[in-house]
Amino acid sequence: MKTPYYMIEEQLLRRNLALISDVARRTDSEWILAFKAFALWKTFPIFKEYIHSTTASSLSEARLAFEEFGAKAHTYSPAYKDDEFDEIVSCSSHLTFNSLSQYERFHQRATACSIGLRVNPEYSEVGTMLYNPCAPGTRFGVTADKLPEQLPGDIRGFHCHCHCESGADVFQRSLKHIEDKFSRWFPQLEWINFGGGHLVTRSDYDIELLVSMMQAFHARWPHLKVIFEPGSAFAWQTGPLVAQVVDVVEDKGIRTAILDVSFTCHMPDCLEMPYFPEVRGAVHVDEGGYRLGGNSCLSGDFMGYWQFDHELKVGEEIVFEDMIHYTTVKTNTFNGISHPAICMLRADGRLEVLRSFSYEDYRDRMD
Repeated sequence: MKTPYYMIEEQLLRRNLALISDVARRTDSEWILAFKAFALWKTFPIFKEYIHSTTASSLSEARLAFEEFGAKAHTYSPAYKDDEFDEIVSCSSHLTFNSLSQYERFHQRATACSIGLRVNPEYSEVGTMLYNPCAPGTRFGVTADKLPEQLPGDIRGFHCHCHCESGADVFQRSLKHIEDKFSRWFPQLEWINFGGGHLVTRSDYDIELLVSMMQAFHARWPHLKVIFEPGSAFAWQTGPLVAQVVDVVEDKGIRTAILDVSFTCHMPDCLEMPYFPEVRGAVHVDEGGYRLGGNSCLSGDFMGYWQFDHELKVGEEIVFEDMIHYTTVKTNTFNGISHPAICMLRADGRLEVLRSFSYEDYRDRMD
């Protein structure tokens, strides 16, 4: 297979889906796929064996849910546009407003949906501010002091997102703040959506703690339907990005292996979050070894230092583990660098190319 390419493994994806399906059953909650982390629609037939809904944050995602997944989306957007709103409604079963002003402007056109309001508990343990939805000055959600004691009659749910690749212990602490701030409105609601960032498929996630928390929550609020909408959890550790060394350069004692991929183009979370990948057959070190560099003109398009047990050669493959979530949805064609193909290793051992990219794909983005 010509590099570069992403390779999602069907068996690993089904492992995650089966675990999430079991967690949904044990917590008496609905778990739905957030497209912002994973939107490979050719895998939807597999997903539909385990889950029934998805979550969208734009017209394009809402259409993907309706047209490709075959079910209306749970939709939330920081701000809906007038010329897109009616089409979004037609593709949505649930629709959440980010602000009271957006609610006032649009709610009468959303009567076909179960209407929700995003709330801000003013508490989050997300350490990277770029990803913290409750940071001071956030544009997300309504704080408790701005809500009327009696909610408008057509508001059916609250949406609260304050996690990022978090464990059950973080959710336990967050839930206390959510209930302290907003539980006085719970009797007026039908559902609550606890958003994404619940990384239940990570090996050290305390599923039993989550189960006991949700059992207790249902005991307190038996009328509320509970929804979770993770993205990363579905695609966590389901496959690598495979690249190739195209040159090795050295300056001031620093050796850089230049690859046929780019961090800024194909692995942006490695620079933004920063999400630190594992490299197959290598150990991360503080200095020495090889710095891995992307093939773009961005000066900072490189990541870390890795020690290999041999000298790297041109043409050698470099495998970045766990590169399926938040990659294909965020890639770009900056510098016209070859976009990685998207492949699936089927359970029967077949390697299927789901999508490959050409010069025309790069050109036609500007057409």
